[in-house]
Amino acid sequence: QVQLVESGGGLVQAGGSLRLSCVASGSISDINAMRWYRQAPGKQRELVANIRSGGTTRYTDPVKGRFTISRDNAKNTVYLQMNSLKPEDTAVYVCGADVKSQYSSYSSYWGQGTQVTVSS
Repeated sequence: QVQLVESGGGLVQAGGSLRLSCVASGSISDINAMRWYRQAPGKQRELVANIRSGGTTRYTDPVKGRFTISRDNAKNTVYLQMNSLKPEDTAVYVCGADVKSQYSSYSSYWGQGTQVTVSS
């Protein structure tokens, strides 16, 4: 079983910062891309940022220049540094990863999410 667990969410004022972490654990052989989604009530899930195994990153336009995705391959961890937060960033942030387990080929996994609330 592969599990992704996010942490680091919370309540911050507009202009503040948070750093989210997501740790993959279980019977992991390899992790390819890792990414962060966000889901706000009444809105479609949005892919916020993606990072390939080699470090190449992509961001959705609303967060460019404010968010930074990074990873520590030795720790099976992906981070999302969020600066200059805005109320519209409020959402449940969910990490995802393409993981090869000891028992299967690559599959996509998701965490349960961590709540980020930005007050005005």
